[in-house]
Formats: sequence, C-alpha cells, structure tokens
Amino acid sequence: MNPSRRNLLKWLSLAPGLAVAGGVGVASAAGSRFASKRPPVAQRKFTSPAVEALIASTKKKIADPELAWLFENCFPNTLDTTVELGRLDGYEDTFVVTGDIDAMWLRDSSAQVWPYLPLTPKDEALRKLFRGLIRRQARCILIDPYANAFLPDPKGKSKLEWAQTDATEMRPGVAERKWEIDSLGYPVRLAHGYWQTTGDREPFDDTWREATKLIVRTFREQQRKDGPGPYHFERPSLRPTDTQFLSGYGNPTRPVGMIHAMFRPSDDSTIYPFNIPGNLFAVVTLRRLAQMHGTLYGDASFAAECNALADEVQAAIEQYGVVKGEDGDFWAYEVDGYGDQLVMDDANVPSLLALPYLECTPRDARYERTRATVWSARNPYFFKGSAGEGIGGPHEGLRMIWPMSIMMKAFTTDDVAEIRQCLHWLKTTHAGTGFMHEAFDQDDPTKFTRSWFAWANTLFGELVVHLADKHPDSLRRV
Repeated sequence: MNPSRRNLLKWLSLAPGLAVAGGVGVASAAGSRFASKRPPVAQRKFTSPAVEALIASTKKKIADPELAWLFENCFPNTLDTTVELGRLDGYEDTFVVTGDIDAMWLRDSSAQVWPYLPLTPKDEALRKLFRGLIRRQARCILIDPYANAFLPDPKGKSKLEWAQTDATEMRPGVAERKWEIDSLGYPVRLAHGYWQTTGDREPFDDTWREATKLIVRTFREQQRKDGPGPYHFERPSLRPTDTQFLSGYGNPTRPVGMIHAMFRPSDDSTIYPFNIPGNLFAVVTLRRLAQMHGTLYGDASFAAECNALADEVQAAIEQYGVVKGEDGDFWAYEVDGYGDQLVMDDANVPSLLALPYLECTPRDARYERTRATVWSARNPYFFKGSAGEGIGGPHEGLRMIWPMSIMMKAFTTDDVAEIRQCLHWLKTTHAGTGFMHEAFDQDDPTKFTRSWFAWANTLFGELVVHLADKHPDSLRRV
C-alpha cells in the first residue's frame, strides 16, 4: 500500500547516506552523501521504463555528481509521488496533486507531466496517463472555468483552510477559485503537445470539445466589454494579495480587448488586471485551439473565431502592453488600458522571463530588453545575495528567490557560462534536501518554502534534459 503523503515527506527528509535498491534501504556503495532520495520502488505512484532509461542516459552526460544526484531525485518526482490513476465516467483518469497540497492545479498538473511528453511514443502506460489527465482537466473546466484548483472527488467540498470563507461562487469539486488566465492555457498546451507528439485523437471527445469552447467563451467574458462579468473573489485575510479590490472585481480598466485576470500564476492578486504574460499565453492558446478544432473536428467556423479573438488580444497587447524605454521598448508586466503600466516580473510561469519557453514570443530584441530589465534592480522583486540571484514575488515576500526563475533564465539563453552559473545556484541552494523548493532566502538557502513542490522538481529535470540535448558542454563542468 502506498504510504500517506505525511509519511512520504518524513521519508524524503531522512539524512543522506541511505540508498534505495528494489525498495530496500542499503548502505550506498561508496558511503556517498548522494544516495537516492526517491521513494522505494514499491512505493512509487507510477513507473515508466522510458523515463528510467532517460534518467540513466542523461546522468552519464553530467560530470558533477551532486548535479546528477539532484537530477535523478527531481526528474521523476511527479511520477514517483503525485500521480493518482483510476477510472472516471468509464475512462482512464489521472489526478495529479501539486505536492504538499492535496489538490490539483490545472497549471501545475500540466507542467508537472510536460517533461515526459517526448517519451509517450515509447510507453503506452505513459500515454494512458496523459489521456487520463487530459480528460480530467476537461471535466474540471466544465465544473468551473474560473477555478484554478480541483479536488479528486468532482462532487467534493474544498477542505483547504484558506478557501473555507472565500466570497465567490464555490462549486462542488473545486478546491480554490482564483481566476488566472493560465489555468485555461496550460491544459490546452498539454493537449496540443500530446496530439502533436503522438497523433492520438482518443482523448479529444465531445467533453473535451465542449470544455475548450467554454475556454473561449470565458476569455470573451473576461474582456468585459459589456460590464464586469460574473466572476468576483474576496477572501478575509491578513495577506492583501489573497483578495481582490472593489468587491472582488479588481481595479478599474478600460475595455481595450485584452483579457482580465484577477490573479497571477503565483496565485497572488493582480494590481492592474491586464496581465501581459497571461494575455500573450492566451493568444498562443487560441491559435492552438484553432488548429485542433479545424483538424480534429473540421470546425472552420470555430477555428476562425479563435483566430479572430487571438488577433484582437494581440493587437491590444501591442498597443497597451509595451513600455517605451530609453534603450528601446520592452514588455510591461501588468497594465490597465488607461496608460498605467507595472514594470516587474513574478517568478511563477507564465512570466515575462519565460515567454520564449512557452512559445509566446521569440527571443527577439524586445524580449532581450525585457529579460535584461526583469533580471535587474529595475524589477522590485529581483533579489541578489550571497547564495544566488533571481526573481521572487509577493507570494513569499522580499529576499525570497524562486529556483523556477533561475531555471527560466537557463532555458532562455545559449550562453554556456550563464547556464553554468544558473546550474551552480540551483546546485548550491537545495539545503541538503536533494530537491528544488518554491523559494529560498537570498543569503541563507536553509530558509526555504515547500519541501515537496513537484513542479519545481520536474522543471529542473526538464532543464537538465534540455541542456543535455542543446548545450551538453554546460553539463560537463558546473
């Protein structure tokens, strides 16, 4: 029987010095402090031969033993600890918890399994996992397109302490109801990627088609051309970033064609409701939906609707989302359509730093200026200390660097020296745990948040696989 998450966390926190072989703890061959931190084989939630083969082949390309150890711990963490397989409505079902919170975020679950996508043609069990998650996400969207997180039981009531008193329309099956554009963008990215990689049409049934049409209706609704729309959210909290202004509808905007977001990918409230990374991600999402509906269903009319909305949002972003700087223009983080622009970046993805990673923009001159701006003191949430440097956000406060931002810096450069520096920061700030964290103090990595954050772990693994393919020299010396 699988251990409880509490027991698993306890197991993961054991001091180094115990290796795991076939589910039995044994002394490591060389007494190495780099003994596996993975659960015993019998206690892993899901095992993929293709993933295990990739771990083995990639480790051979990594010269630094600590970096190789981190990769082996982190890359399979989603499969090892967060995947729940079953049946729902007669079909394969996959529920993916975020880690130390027993709920499924649409964004996180999509991102957590994304690095395994290239391996699906080699592993039928992995394809079943993806099909189950695509189906589950479609059903979640139909429950409530404004929710960001869901429960295993579609008819259950949220037990998350902070969601108990939310002033919003909570529905059965919903864990949290913070409206974030990327909550609808990530499931489309996952579905489109799966379809492109495998050619498998099986999960794209009438339910998925209905859910994706609801995505487009929700995007249109949140353009707010005819009033504030139905969504509002307030939370009694000492943290102002957990609630929204003006009875939960957010700060004023001019309806210019962009999509309103009440919360950022970090789950913190927006200041200006037009979040630029989220809107750029929406444009890509709409283009992907146009392609899929046109090809899978022959629905040229809906495809045209998606493309037209993408064109409208893109034009509004270009008009209102660009900051005119002395050295050239760059992307704002949030705007309101009145001319107010927020210059910053937040560590969670979508971020300005991560735009090329999500295929929202090319790495053109405007992006490079944006990248330089957000990785500097111009960004109030850029932190630099003795342990490293990177971007954080209000979610965990000042001085707290998110490893995810360092990973995105490495994903968006071809400079091997810069990549090695990022790997060094990541390697030296895990505080002996063998895993990535949500955030760490700029001067003291032992002060960190979230010991079990599967997305950060798997993203780190994805980065290493990416570098092994694109920049192998970066792994030969850190």
